Amino acid sequence: MASKYIEDKLTLLPEKPGVYIMKDRNGKVIYVGKSKNLKNRVRSYFKSRQVGRREKLVNNIADYETIITANDKEAFLLEITLIQKYRPYYNVSLKNGSGGYPYIKITNERNPKMLVTSFQRHDGAYYYGPYPNIYAADETLKFLQKMYPLRRCNGYQGRPCLYYHMGQCLGSCFKTVPKQAYQQQIKQIKSFLNGNVIQAKQLLQQRMETAAAQQEYERAAELRDQLRYIQATVEKQKIISNDYTQRDIFNFYADHGWLSIQIFYIRQARLMKRTKRLFPIVSTSEEEVTNFIVQFYNQKQQLKPVEILVPSEIDPEIIYQLTKIPTRVPQRGQKRALLQMARENAKYVLDEKFRLLELNQQKTTGAMTELQQALNLSQLNRIEAFDHSHLDGADLVSAMVVFENGKPNKNKYRKYKLRTVDHADETASTKEVIRRRYTRLLKEHADLPDLILMDGGEIQMNAVKDVLENELALEIPVAGMVKNSKHRTADLLYGDQDEHVALNPQSQAFYLVQRVQDEVHRFAISFHHELHSKNSMTSRLDNIKGVGPKTRNKLLRNFGSMKNIENASVVELQQLGISKTVAQTIKYTFAKTTPMAKMRKA
Repeated sequence: MASKYIEDKLTLLPEKPGVYIMKDRNGKVIYVGKSKNLKNRVRSYFKSRQVGRREKLVNNIADYETIITANDKEAFLLEITLIQKYRPYYNVSLKNGSGGYPYIKITNERNPKMLVTSFQRHDGAYYYGPYPNIYAADETLKFLQKMYPLRRCNGYQGRPCLYYHMGQCLGSCFKTVPKQAYQQQIKQIKSFLNGNVIQAKQLLQQRMETAAAQQEYERAAELRDQLRYIQATVEKQKIISNDYTQRDIFNFYADHGWLSIQIFYIRQARLMKRTKRLFPIVSTSEEEVTNFIVQFYNQKQQLKPVEILVPSEIDPEIIYQLTKIPTRVPQRGQKRALLQMARENAKYVLDEKFRLLELNQQKTTGAMTELQQALNLSQLNRIEAFDHSHLDGADLVSAMVVFENGKPNKNKYRKYKLRTVDHADETASTKEVIRRRYTRLLKEHADLPDLILMDGGEIQMNAVKDVLENELALEIPVAGMVKNSKHRTADLLYGDQDEHVALNPQSQAFYLVQRVQDEVHRFAISFHHELHSKNSMTSRLDNIKGVGPKTRNKLLRNFGSMKNIENASVVELQQLGISKTVAQTIKYTFAKTTPMAKMRKA
């Protein structure tokens, strides 16, 4: 039976082609599949009765993710790549009882041969695969036997076999073939199977032209068909790169104060890997993506590609200056299409997050009761949650969200600019916001919450208790939302000794606490972003000689953003009644302080 989490995700699946990746509770990939319609295929696993090995697969699925492609052929190629990468257990065991998915095998013999097998043994042979089906493996084998022949007969028989006459056997049937000849062929076979098809194409082209020049038209046609095989399975799909350059493709989608980033890794002319990231926006989307890319390549273990592709919103010169990796914005063709596919997947991931939150929000029946029982509270109707946000100790803010009967009441949300704290200090920040919030409620004789949730650990909890008990003489239950390594709520801290209270990850109470954590974090980040942007804009203008409050407001009102002011000409600035001298000073100051200007100086 599918979990509530899976049930919710199933309702959000797109009716588009793509690949689905099934994972177990440890996050390990256990099955990879493809479909022309992801919604119908993935739902079928959980909505139809399964038996045998497939039933075991479904029982072990704790989560899944999808990668949307432009068509079924792209999904097919990506499925092959992912199966070869992850070698999922159930991709092997779900085939017929006699074996699993097919592999191409090069035997470990004096005169080696190639064949298709459903078994992998520890026999010293070289195995490549698995392939999604026997047809894909057979077609590849036929091509390789024609292109890079080894042995196709049963061994020495005193005379050349039929395959030798066809150019598909090196001749061990009637002579001794040097080991070096086999080794050279096997080296080329392995190179081809790993995606290096340029050499094979060039060789086929030369053979075809030679055959045509010698009027061997049947042979030329056969070679043409082999060339078309490579083109049909490698080059005519958007998922495959034409020039075999190692590329990383970045695209993003932003909404609701959150940023979704997708990275496609193109290696050996194939999409070899996809990475996705999801996090709140602190500055602008463009700045966040730029910083993310730079930090991404600052990781010691991260291999650098030959080229980076980014969307038009990102300045490729800045990326290049900071990473020393050539960075481009594709305008048309296949690269542009790959970039768009990355954006579509980024949008789907972010949309899924918020649609799941909406569904979780609807699951409030019983959630408050479960949480009340877990914390042994006398009643639980109203929760107030707090979080802080800052950037390197600047623009410190706090935010509060209110949940009543399990649902957010946005009319009661509150934002706080911290007055007494001028640097990152969890204790001081927490004490100030708690003091301000509940002093006000006491003065207004307003209702108090039944529970306070803090998006932090013992430091914040102790600060809250100190203010409530020692300054305000209030007894309001306080719990801390403890996060795991993925910054997700794992359990709660509660009680006099700050004891851990475990919540069932499948319970409605757990979903509710996660919803509260996400909401207060989002609200705090959004407020900080708003304040930081405003302060950045006003401070940059205020520091320009000749620009006072009136001129500053006039500029912001007419141009709307710092970027538009920066791009405005001296004449356009003068049209607002600004003197030529001040207008020139504004232009000079912006030119001197932009990130690009700073990097050019460096």
